[in-house]
Amino acid sequence: MQTIILDISGNRGQALQLDAAISFEPFIAYLEKRVQEEQTVKAGWYREALAQFKSSSLGTGDILIEDAHLYIKELEYVYACLSPVSNTEQQLAWGLTFPFLPITFYGTDLLYELLGKRADASQYEANRHTSEYRRDRLQLIYSYILERLYNFQAPVKTEQYHAGINKVTGLLQYYAVNINTDLVEVTAKGALPVIDFVQLYTHLSEGGGMEILEEMLPLDMFRFRGVCVISITEVTARKAVENISRVRLSRTALVEEKSYTEVIQSLKSLVRNSKIEFDLFPFLRVNGEPVYSLEKGGTGILFDVWGEDRLSPQEFSRQAKGFASRPIFYFSSDIFQENRKEYAFLEFFRKLGVRSLALMPVFHLHELVGIMAVHTWGDDTFDEKALALLEPAIGPVAQLLQIYIEEFNLEIEKVIKERYTSVQPSVQWKFNEAAWYYLYNIKKNLPAGLQHIFFKGVYPLYGAIDIRNSTIERNRAIIADLDSHLSLLVATLDALRQFVQNDLLREMIYHCQQWQQVLVEQQLSPADENELNIFLEVEAVQYLQHIAVQYPKSRETVETCLDNLSGDINKNALEASMQLINDVVNQYFESEQHKIQESYPCYFEKFRTDGVEYDIYIGQSIAPDRPFNHFHLKNLRLWQLSSMAHIARLTHNLLEKMPRQLHTTQLIFVHNHPIDISFRTDERKFDVEGAYNIRYQMIKKRIDKVHIRHTEERLTQPDKIALIYSDRKDVEDYLPFIHYMQETGVLTPEIEELELEELQGLSGLKALRVTVNG
Repeated sequence: MQTIILDISGNRGQALQLDAAISFEPFIAYLEKRVQEEQTVKAGWYREALAQFKSSSLGTGDILIEDAHLYIKELEYVYACLSPVSNTEQQLAWGLTFPFLPITFYGTDLLYELLGKRADASQYEANRHTSEYRRDRLQLIYSYILERLYNFQAPVKTEQYHAGINKVTGLLQYYAVNINTDLVEVTAKGALPVIDFVQLYTHLSEGGGMEILEEMLPLDMFRFRGVCVISITEVTARKAVENISRVRLSRTALVEEKSYTEVIQSLKSLVRNSKIEFDLFPFLRVNGEPVYSLEKGGTGILFDVWGEDRLSPQEFSRQAKGFASRPIFYFSSDIFQENRKEYAFLEFFRKLGVRSLALMPVFHLHELVGIMAVHTWGDDTFDEKALALLEPAIGPVAQLLQIYIEEFNLEIEKVIKERYTSVQPSVQWKFNEAAWYYLYNIKKNLPAGLQHIFFKGVYPLYGAIDIRNSTIERNRAIIADLDSHLSLLVATLDALRQFVQNDLLREMIYHCQQWQQVLVEQQLSPADENELNIFLEVEAVQYLQHIAVQYPKSRETVETCLDNLSGDINKNALEASMQLINDVVNQYFESEQHKIQESYPCYFEKFRTDGVEYDIYIGQSIAPDRPFNHFHLKNLRLWQLSSMAHIARLTHNLLEKMPRQLHTTQLIFVHNHPIDISFRTDERKFDVEGAYNIRYQMIKKRIDKVHIRHTEERLTQPDKIALIYSDRKDVEDYLPFIHYMQETGVLTPEIEELELEELQGLSGLKALRVTVNG
């Protein structure tokens, strides 16, 4: 143990106006309470510590931090009473700090080893800004004040994570810093001001800073006495895996160089060696045939050995199919010592300067999705221990490669749709003109720019069929599947008791039950979900396979579990229901295309979300040769309203066929003024033109989840059609159609006239809502 005074922030912590001092009175009160409550032999230890403090001058008054070293015996009692008995001081980074200041005055050898005996002698270089230290300290202090003096739990995170560059390896290291404030007492110097906790909770929940509290509760209003207990735990491995998962969740998945770099650096941090390099090679297929990856994922050695620079497409496909049929793991700490004929391909790696090499096939749901190469250059080497450190990252890397494959497939589909799908007949003539001018200019050796394609003065019609609470339903399905897998695993592990009885089996059952409790409490974060998937797909599978090998009689039980462990019944049911809805809606629109165009040509474009959205544009400029009048617009609006009613009935009638019942909502945005649209060649779609017209687009993007004013009720509801508008004149065309459909029994008699909540940059929106007869 050491009694060195050290600023653990590296002198980055800004001074705060605190009336604070070191005092051991809160610790003495803690000892007195433990003496009264403790029923074991520990009570004697607490009495001894209490007697030591009462016999010294530490019982009352403040202690200067410079004098703390004079009380080494008492400080040892504090350490002995508060630290876990399972760790020695060489294993535990633990210390005492000045109340709410990043200054430690007593701690374990490991704490000072991590921080350095001087602020500039730390093993790693922190990359946190001064403002971050200030923010974290204010959150800690005010959370403490609100809890102690107001009994209010602030919705902010007080746990702290510090990242820095290891000065030896040059890699990121992560530490979790826990600051325990139980041994600090706070008193107010005057009357406490009244606080509007609803307003405060809303402010903090929305990510607001502590500035509001600095005004309401200046820190000089309070007196702090005691000590804070700090413990530091290295969490580099966990954070490295979370970083990889975050790239996966962002769906940039290896497409951007920045994403590649973040993944590779996280893998390096995981193995704690900057000399070890990584390369990722996704296993892509077109029509079932393997094809080259389009990006280099790391050092690029796999692309150099198996890419287009060395292999023809046919030879690459042949070799890739051979590997996929029999994927093998390969490792050698020195490939220059490897001379077996079956590894003749290593010669290409030797030419590149590779020394140690591991080729690891990566699987997602038992499907090969790529290869990860781990290697060194020159004379640097690594052994199997480094590979073992990668185990927590294999699952996230597999999911990352799977997403890359999915993105690749989407890119293929996108090219087909954008480059090969025919332009809609209603606007084909405009593209024909533009294409002719383009070719004409080329033939005349003139600048061959594409002509700007636009349509002026067209009326927009927007509609959206959305699947109600699709995000909530998706989360529920995921949790239900995970719970099902855990229940199956627990039942299997319990059945295996007849073959094996050991602590590892009991530990696996315990972990399953802990995860089940997390699911019951609905506390599954994205990081938890990833960790649970790793547990189910990697740890549990490997353990069951081990049991099957060790105890052959258990093989049938294990295989039954493994066969059912990867099935996502609820998620598949949800996806099937969503697909059923979208298929029916899309089929309906396809069947209506002729009717839409019959009265007057218009541009109709659908967008796939969780449901289906569409834009329709109609006006004189779409068909210059045909006179356009307001009756054409009214006819299309009648179709829009009646089609929404028809779709509401169609999707309602699907409920009995759905594996998981889902409802749809129907929304129409009424815009009664013509706008200009132009074709954006970069996005291959029509978009609005002009500042005024952009407001129309902005409203469309913000109304999908709008609430009725002064309520928590969403406007869009199942079996109803909502029409949003700005001015009463906008819906004059629709009102006769609504009355007609009510009289014919398509709609129920009531009409709701509603005002909507203010949205960002938007106010004064209103809505009509009608109910579809079942």
